[in-house]
Amino acid sequence: MSESSLEKMLSVLEFVEERGQVSSMDEMLEGLALTRSTLYRYVRSLTDFGLLATSPGTGYTLGPRIIELDYKIRVRDPIILASHPLMTQLVQTAPGIALLCRRYRDKVLCVHQVRGAVGFVSTYERGRVRPLLKGAASRVILANLPTPQIAKLYHADPEGFAEAQLGDSLKVVRATLRAIRQQGWESSESQVVSGVTGIAAPIFDEGDHVMGSLSLTVGRTGLSPLEVSEIATRVAFCAQVVSSALSAQEVGGLWLNDPAANPDAEAASPRVEATPPPVAARRRGKRAG
Repeated sequence: MSESSLEKMLSVLEFVEERGQVSSMDEMLEGLALTRSTLYRYVRSLTDFGLLATSPGTGYTLGPRIIELDYKIRVRDPIILASHPLMTQLVQTAPGIALLCRRYRDKVLCVHQVRGAVGFVSTYERGRVRPLLKGAASRVILANLPTPQIAKLYHADPEGFAEAQLGDSLKVVRATLRAIRQQGWESSESQVVSGVTGIAAPIFDEGDHVMGSLSLTVGRTGLSPLEVSEIATRVAFCAQVVSSALSAQEVGGLWLNDPAANPDAEAASPRVEATPPPVAARRRGKRAG
């Protein structure tokens, strides 16, 4: 299938993004299958919109509009607005670093982080891509993808699945991921960062499609099964609240479908307790094995 003009123009933006800085138009011509006139037109449009920036001696870089868009996402994205107050409470009840991740293409991207009173730093801050097959935050998303998509990912990288100890055949991989899905959460030790434990639960949209995960990173390994279970219960409860909020008009007085009502997500976030109710009162997820 041939690329559309929009896809070709976006390939210019991706070319600059991957390299950080491009010295000249000639460098882009060497790396992109575009004519000089077409490339010039795309670069001019991207620069006019602020998505690319150029100045003598620096070449081409990502433009200031991207910074503006990032700010607007931070204060308007419904999943961040719904998650932030819960993440804040979570790190107060279970010391660690709370991460909100979203599925992006075949990647898992950290979109928000709340750090508790802990003595370590998570390298997976906002904007960092996480491995798809490693780490609780990623694997719990993977476990809830549609079966055909899991099969496609496996056939594209069977060695990666085996290395991640997810299975050496598609049948075993499906069984491993089914167990994670039925449990409702996933935990891992030192899979991405050495010396830490990650515990994550999936976040779903209104159509019950997995869109991300909420996780807590604890600054040690060797947690007892009881400790893991208690933290997982809190994390899973918070993820369920976020999933419910995304399909609701309002959560705790914060209107998710009216970004103008919340000019600053962190300042306006209401207090929402991260302590789950008794098991009998908790809403169970719709997904089943």
